Amino acid sequence: MSKPYSSDLQKLFLEIMLHDAQVFARIQGIFNPSNFDEDLNEAASFIIGQVKGHSVLPTVGQIKAKTGLTLNKLDSLSEGHANWFLEEFEQFTRRKELERAILKSVDLLEKENFDPVEKLIVDAVQIGLPKNLGTNYFENPKERLLRLKNNNGQLSTGWPTLDKKLYGGFNRGELQIFAGSSGAGKSLFLQNLSLNWVTAGLNGLYITLELNEDLCAMRLDSMVAGIATRDIFRDLDTVVMKVNLVGRKAGDLVITYLPAQSTVNNIRSIVKELEIKNSEKIDFLAVDYLDLLMPVSAKVSPNDLFVKDKYVSEELRNLSKELNVILVTASQLNRGAVEEVDYDHSHIAGGISKINTADNVIGIFTSRAMRERGRYQIQLMKTRSSSGVGQKIDLEFDIESLRIRDTLDQEHTAPISTQAVLGQIKNKSTVTPAENVPAQDGPKIKADVQSSKLKDMLNKLKTDA
Repeated sequence: MSKPYSSDLQKLFLEIMLHDAQVFARIQGIFNPSNFDEDLNEAASFIIGQVKGHSVLPTVGQIKAKTGLTLNKLDSLSEGHANWFLEEFEQFTRRKELERAILKSVDLLEKENFDPVEKLIVDAVQIGLPKNLGTNYFENPKERLLRLKNNNGQLSTGWPTLDKKLYGGFNRGELQIFAGSSGAGKSLFLQNLSLNWVTAGLNGLYITLELNEDLCAMRLDSMVAGIATRDIFRDLDTVVMKVNLVGRKAGDLVITYLPAQSTVNNIRSIVKELEIKNSEKIDFLAVDYLDLLMPVSAKVSPNDLFVKDKYVSEELRNLSKELNVILVTASQLNRGAVEEVDYDHSHIAGGISKINTADNVIGIFTSRAMRERGRYQIQLMKTRSSSGVGQKIDLEFDIESLRIRDTLDQEHTAPISTQAVLGQIKNKSTVTPAENVPAQDGPKIKADVQSSKLKDMLNKLKTDA
C-alpha cells in the first residue's frame, strides 16, 4: 500500500510553489521543511531560506546547484489546479504536524508531563489555511452591504429595546458578556435569553458550571408556565401541559452541567456530540459563566484572574466563530461596583482583559427595591457593532415566574426629572387679574385714609405747631 503523501507528490508540491509566487504566499504560514521526506528536506529549507532572506523564490536551476535535487518547471497552473494544491497541502501539513505532536506526546507521557500534550494535539489539528483573503472595499458596495444585512447571522435578543440599541441584536461568531454583582441575576438573564431564542425556533446548549441541571430546568419551567417555582409541584399537571405545548413549536434546548475549571474543549466536544446525535446545528450557546472556566492554550493559576480571563475569553470568542453560533456568557463585577449606579470598565472582576475581547459587555443593575417593583436595568458598557455605549435600558421582571421582558414603552416609563416637574408647574400655575376676580358675597371692607379719626389727629398737630 502506497503512502498517502509519497515522495513524488511532495516533489510536485515544491514544483507548484516555485511556479506561482501567489500560491506560495498563501501557504507560507504553514510551510515547514521538516514535514517533507529526508531527500526533499534540504530543497524545502533552501526555498524558505531564499524567500525570507531575499524575498524571492529560487529557480529550479538554483535548487539543483545547491541541493542536487532536480525539479521540473511547470508550464501553467490553472485556478482549479491551484485550489487542489491548497487543499492537499493543508491536509498534508496537518497530518505531518499531528504525527510529530503524537511522537512528542509519547515522551511527555512517559515523563508524566501531561499538561502540554493536549495543547500539542489541538494546535496540530487546528492547522489550516485562511479561506478568505479579504474584501475589496470599492468592488460592488451594494452587494457588500446586502451581504452584511442578510448573512451576518444576527439574532434578536427577544427584547426589542435592546435590539434597537444593538442595531438588530447579537451576531453569530461574537462574544457577549453580561456582568453583574453576586446575586444580581446573571444566570436569570442567560436563562431568559435561552428561552427567548428556543421559543423562536432556534437550537441551543446551556452550559451550567454552578447550578444543577434540574434546577436550571425548573427555573425555565417557571418562566414557561408563568408559575412561581415554589408552586410548581402544587400544579404539576398544568406546568407539564404548558411546557409540552411550548415545546411543540420550539427548538431544542439541552442543559449540561460541567464542573468548575472545565475548558472550552469540554464545551466543544459536547457541541460536536450533540450535533452528531441530533443531526442539527447549534444556533446559540449560553455559558454560565466565564469566570469558572480555565484556559486550554496556557497553564495559568486560577488566582491570576487577568491572564486567565484573557485566554478564556479569547478561546470562547474563537469557539463562537468556529461553530458560527451566538455565544453569551456572564462575568462577575468586583467589589468596587457594589455602591455604584453607573458601571464602567474598572468594575469588571479580573480587569479589562475580557472586555477587550468581548464584542458586547452589558452590566446588570438592580436592587431589592427594583426587583420588588418588577424592574431590572441593563447598561451597555461596550458595543463593538453599534453606538449604544453608555445607554441604559429598563426591563420588566416578574418576581414570581422569573421572566424578564421588555417594557411596553421605554419613553413613557422613563423617570421625570425635577426640571421637567418644575416646568409643568410653571406652565399650569397662572395669576388671575384683579378685574377678572368674581365678586364675593357679604359686606365689603374699605380702608379709608380720610377717616375722621385721622383728620382730628392732623388738625391737632397743626394747632400745636
